[in-house]
Amino acid sequence: MKTDLSKNANRFIIFSVFFTARAYYPVLAILFLDLGLSLDQFVLLNLIWAATIFVFEVPSGALADTIGRRRLLIAASVLMIIEMLCLLLAPRDGGAVLFVLCVINRICSGLSEACASGADEALAYDSLPSENRAHAWDKLLATTMRWRSAGFVVAMILGGLLYDPQIINSLLADNLQLSANIVHRLPVALVLCQALVCLFICLRMQEPIHAAAGSTLKNTVQLTLTTARWAFTHRTILVVIVIGVCIDSIVRNFATINSSYYRLIDLPEWTYGFLGAALGVLSWFVPTIAKYLNNRFSMLANLGLIAVASIVGLAALIPAWPIYGIIPAMFLMTIMGFLGFTISRVLHQEADSSKRATLLSVKGLVFNLGYGLFSLGFSGLLASFPDTPAGTALRSSLLWQMPLFALMIMGLFVWANRYLRPRR
Repeated sequence: MKTDLSKNANRFIIFSVFFTARAYYPVLAILFLDLGLSLDQFVLLNLIWAATIFVFEVPSGALADTIGRRRLLIAASVLMIIEMLCLLLAPRDGGAVLFVLCVINRICSGLSEACASGADEALAYDSLPSENRAHAWDKLLATTMRWRSAGFVVAMILGGLLYDPQIINSLLADNLQLSANIVHRLPVALVLCQALVCLFICLRMQEPIHAAAGSTLKNTVQLTLTTARWAFTHRTILVVIVIGVCIDSIVRNFATINSSYYRLIDLPEWTYGFLGAALGVLSWFVPTIAKYLNNRFSMLANLGLIAVASIVGLAALIPAWPIYGIIPAMFLMTIMGFLGFTISRVLHQEADSSKRATLLSVKGLVFNLGYGLFSLGFSGLLASFPDTPAGTALRSSLLWQMPLFALMIMGLFVWANRYLRPRR
């Protein structure tokens, strides 16, 4: 009996929205800080998160290509549930217990990301009709990014409002007032519900047949090594990964600590969710623009546009203008959608079905390694500057990161331009 794969595309969209548009994102940094951690500890936790993905990213992609993408997505959903339970149970100002639970949270989060990374796109891509598949994938990817943007609008507004004790208690009777400690867990409780939806959707997905399906563990290891070797000797893929990780690491690090930046520019906490929603609205238009630019210009030209835009955004963050600092912050985070579309498009065009999830996992491993190393460096920058008055260390770190990034990215483009020249 032939497996019906026609509904996998819609299920992929739903999974992507609920897995990525998490209600605690607008308050992520201050959620951990209000639990009793320092900003240095929070950045260290993100390094643990990135290290976890680094260790498990490629093995999970190879497993997805062999034992099945659907099984890896189910595992990702279960880990997401455990991840949220750790934050719900973490005691405020709980010392070692708090830190241990937060470490478990970050490890489960990293494992969940590793399991889902590549497996979701590979399952969806191979579920599309083989005829004109590349065009159909561009359309599905653009649609997914738009729905993900809509999901972010809803999740960011709800997350910001649910985190504010004054707003929540104003809606409750006097005898039902909640403490700040309980209110701050409400966005996490909402994401727990999202995780349950992800699990339900993954259980209903169908596994498409692909070339590496049913291979042994030995084949899995061999596939991992072969794909990694192929990726780092394929000129186009190597360039897009190396330049992509350089841009992604610095932009993603800022996206992680953006709520601390919002405090620095004197924005009230209740606005964080609306800013996230506004970012979701802006991101709705990114796929259309990215698709047009990728069809019109070369891969390297598009990466150049993204790099220049990143430098401009990072430079505009440095003054930390009160209120108006949100403009470069929003601009910088919007760039991530353009970068993600460009990289995904190149990798899917270059890879065949037998190693698609593995290649995406190799890319994820490199990106998370870059992000982890940058987080470690940024944590060192924060620790090296005095934080009196509050926010001084963050201001100084933003100042130093921009010229270092500009020098590195210019060097990479000189290398890429020479590396991609046709041989005589």
